[in-house]
Amino acid sequence: MTTMGDLVLVYQEEQPAFFARIEDMWADAKPGWYQVKLLVLQIPVEETVWILREEYINGETFTMNGRKIRIEKVRSPHEARPQSLPLGGGLKKKAATGEDKVISLIDRKKG
Repeated sequence: MTTMGDLVLVYQEEQPAFFARIEDMWADAKPGWYQVKLLVLQIPVEETVWILREEYINGETFTMNGRKIRIEKVRSPHEARPQSLPLGGGLKKKAATGEDKVISLIDRKKG
């Protein structure tokens, strides 16, 4: 299910059009419909509110001004491939070798 804070890719006529983040969602006056506030990630960034049914928020195709629109939740590549922890031992701490370094980015910019 797509919800607040999710990154989505909006398709127009089955072509990727823009990315957006769902900023907020609330029930519309019309039963079964929601007002969805989108932060459209383009230059310049803009906010818009679309009135949508839950099915449309979750990827079903709908029309807007005669154009086919579809919203698809963007999943992180790490989210797609869940990694399991090793059995029994859990995470092991790396032993300090004395060769480990902390590199300061601030000092690096000065030099």
